[in-house]
Amino acid sequence: MVRLPLTPEQIQAGARLGALLRELRGGRGLDDVAGAAGMSPETLRKIETGRLPSPAFGTVVRLADALGVPVEKLAEAWRDGAAFEAAS
Repeated sequence: MVRLPLTPEQIQAGARLGALLRELRGGRGLDDVAGAAGMSPETLRKIETGRLPSPAFGTVVRLADALGVPVEKLAEAWRDGAAFEAAS
């Protein structure tokens, strides 16, 4: 199965998600949040920087749990940015 390239909209959505994750992480270290979410710090870094713009659903759920936010907040940021604008 061949995976189609991401669209510009999906890449922008990943950038919004990454920016929101960095904001929500605040003063917590990358290692701390990544460990709490059950992933490597490098994976979290890739998501936050947009190099992994479309993380798996389970990854997003674990990040929401680790950050203590509803998964809907992260989904909204990915969907259209409204949650990110409200959080800023």
